[in-house]
Amino acid sequence: MNKVLILTLSGLALSSQAAATRYPLTLTDDLNRKVTIGAEPMRIVSVLPSTTETLCALGVCNRLVGVDTFSDYPQQVTRLPKVGGLYDPNIEAIVALKPDLVVVSKYGKLEGPLTQAGITVVAVNPETYEEVFSKTLTLGRIVNREAAAKALVTQMRRDIARVEILTKNAVRKPTTYLEIDPTPYSVGPNSFMGVLLTKAGARNIIPASMGDFPKVDPEFIVKQNPQLILGTGLKDLGKRPGWNSIAAVRTGRVVEIPAALNTMLGRPGPRLAEALRGLARIIHPQLVK
Repeated sequence: MNKVLILTLSGLALSSQAAATRYPLTLTDDLNRKVTIGAEPMRIVSVLPSTTETLCALGVCNRLVGVDTFSDYPQQVTRLPKVGGLYDPNIEAIVALKPDLVVVSKYGKLEGPLTQAGITVVAVNPETYEEVFSKTLTLGRIVNREAAAKALVTQMRRDIARVEILTKNAVRKPTTYLEIDPTPYSVGPNSFMGVLLTKAGARNIIPASMGDFPKVDPEFIVKQNPQLILGTGLKDLGKRPGWNSIAAVRTGRVVEIPAALNTMLGRPGPRLAEALRGLARIIHPQLVK
């Protein structure tokens, strides 16, 4: 065996060892808690759909023993026991599954009762665009799939760039209001959904100063007069005082986002590029097929 081949194989062996997570692993989670994971998690409960999707994309779907009510992708997770949601969790059901790790969000206050039950709990809660990637890497580290996490992040960024190339030089980028709840709630430009909206070739009317997922004064939206409204129907908007004067309503550029795409858009996970392509296709159908 020649020296070059020996050195190459040695390098691969070292990089493989370097990529392996060493346990016990101590990290600071998104609740700012120091959490120690004693060994590689083999029985995991996920109470966030985006976390469920990410874990499956990292190749550890078979380690999931329970998921939240809304986890429905990939198909195989629909057969797993359901443990409620963030705000209506079934603590007894989670404990009964004997998980060695439960992955939660920073909302819902699940960490208290589960920690008291002797279960390791880690909060992973991506909200900004860049956090989608950094938290994917964190999950990869937690489940000893760092190499898979790096590969996934690289692929996601590559697929996103492919869509962005199509929309970057669009002649017209419509001022846009994206409604995620009729209260109304919208998305700020720094949230992961807000960044996707910009990358899809739209100009978000919501300023960063309002936050990532702000409740918006309806009069502000009327004053901003967006050229495009996404996430609700024209019929509903006609009942709102003053909204008939908005350019998007007058020209009929009000689009209800299809349910499957809407679900993807709301999940900061591995299908981000697919969600971006779907959104870009609505905003610039002539550019994105």
